Amino acid sequence: MYELIRQNLHRQFKGLELLCSLLDEEFSLLCAHDTDSVSALEFSIHELLRQIVAERVDLKKQIQGATVLEYAGMLPDEDGQEIMRLHHLIDALEQSGSRQAARNSELSLALLDQSQSLLLFLHKQIAPRQEECYGARGKLKESRPAATLYSGRM
Repeated sequence: MYELIRQNLHRQFKGLELLCSLLDEEFSLLCAHDTDSVSALEFSIHELLRQIVAERVDLKKQIQGATVLEYAGMLPDEDGQEIMRLHHLIDALEQSGSRQAARNSELSLALLDQSQSLLLFLHKQIAPRQEECYGARGKLKESRPAATLYSGRM
């Protein structure tokens, strides 16, 4: 039983190490504005997260709802120390991954805002301007409203 739980924690540790490296790679791709690669990498990140969650669910079943630290306290000293060490390493990687994911999220939202602002600016530049001018009869020409779906009287 101990060996199954230790292997599960080890797989979680390795999965979180990989997740942190994928998040770092995603950040560098976001900085390089390589959206195609970011999209492909997102699928890998989501699949890895799914696998880590499956490992967590398995671990919870194996220790029958107890916490990992409670389980480690029931083991002999050397085995308990190994479980606690893995637990602390996993916790540190989770914190690091969470911070990196927050940075990635902020950067992607900033890039979205920047792209939206650029799109609005370009749209304003190419849209015809509303100018008031005099018509052939000496009156101010009324500009037509923007295109609408319905026209006429209601």
